[in-house]
Amino acid sequence: MSSVTDSQLDTWLQNEARAEAMVPMVGALYRDRDVIVSIYGRNLVRESATAILKAHRYARQVIEKELPIAESHTLLAAIAARPIDSARLDLGRLTTRFAEQREDDPELTVDSFLDAELVTVSSGSGRLLEEPVDVVLYGFGRIGRLLARILIERTGSGAKLRLRGIVLRPGGEGDAAKRASLLRRDSIHGAFTGTIKVDEAKNQIIANGNAIQLIYANAPDEVDYEAYGINNALVI
Repeated sequence: MSSVTDSQLDTWLQNEARAEAMVPMVGALYRDRDVIVSIYGRNLVRESATAILKAHRYARQVIEKELPIAESHTLLAAIAARPIDSARLDLGRLTTRFAEQREDDPELTVDSFLDAELVTVSSGSGRLLEEPVDVVLYGFGRIGRLLARILIERTGSGAKLRLRGIVLRPGGEGDAAKRASLLRRDSIHGAFTGTIKVDEAKNQIIANGNAIQLIYANAPDEVDYEAYGINNALVI
């Protein structure tokens, strides 16, 4: 094997290790602080190390060069160590801005840069909502199921919108399992990202840890949400 080939492999392995180290940092920011990290619009939450590497290459379409993962990794580690509020952070743009400012000021540190860049999300107030908002879907057709996927996938730490119930017309035996199967697979949008279980006794679908109550009613005025522990619900 040539020295050039050895060097290319070594670089790949180093970058792969950095991407692997970024996965838990991105996950912790999302779960614990509702911070969504992306690279030029490409979401990194729940993505693999390979997907993160591809996102760095995708940056070529925006800045005409691959985003240096050594630099983005350093920046992400510093962000993860900060008690920032709920936010959407584009790691690609932050990394590029830091490199540009370093050209003008070689003494600029990562911490000084982030002090200025993240000042609007460093109030110490934490999450945007003091407590999660209960959401109920009225109906569970295809649009309802797609909306359920979005709500479940964006639950994060559970401190934002949380799908708590689905109102349906009375179903027959095994209805919960049938509804779960429809949520699990979609002919156009593919498989649900995560795990789905059914609690037949409570008539609930458990999706990524979200307990979703199936509520049967023929009309809206028949539903008593509080009977299911659902309060001040946003009904869709």
